[in-house]
Amino acid sequence: MGSWLSGPRAAAEEMGVDFGYRGQRLGLPQEGPGSLAPLGRRFGALFVDWALCLLIAYGLLARGDMQAAGNWAVLVLLVLNVLTLGTVAGTPGKVLFRLRVVSENVLFRLRVVSENGGRLGLGRVLVRSVLLCVAIPALIWERDSRGLHDRLARAVQIRV
Repeated sequence: MGSWLSGPRAAAEEMGVDFGYRGQRLGLPQEGPGSLAPLGRRFGALFVDWALCLLIAYGLLARGDMQAAGNWAVLVLLVLNVLTLGTVAGTPGKVLFRLRVVSENVLFRLRVVSENGGRLGLGRVLVRSVLLCVAIPALIWERDSRGLHDRLARAVQIRV
């Protein structure tokens, strides 16, 4: 009963399984630049991006209709993510919170940076952005606290 209440991770740790720190499997440092982005910063960046998209949609596309602005904001968020992640590896919110989205291929266990500096390609940015706008994949996390949208796009959000 105790393992059921505390969850499978706690039960496994009691049996001696060592999970390590978040990002260790990916070869990322535990803290500092290059480490896995904490959830608080990621949610903060998403909040800033959503507020910006809602403001753009309300002012330019919905012409004062708040319900229509909410619908348009999803499309604006998609366009914002595709344009900024493919070019500067971060949305305005991510830049403000000092985060960056990099390709999983670049990861530091190989100590090799790809020819494009670790940015995602257009196809992977599009997959990640669409899944983020659907919202459900972004709410399903793995052991390293990466959302399903990041895992499917082979992307990692790191601190700068």
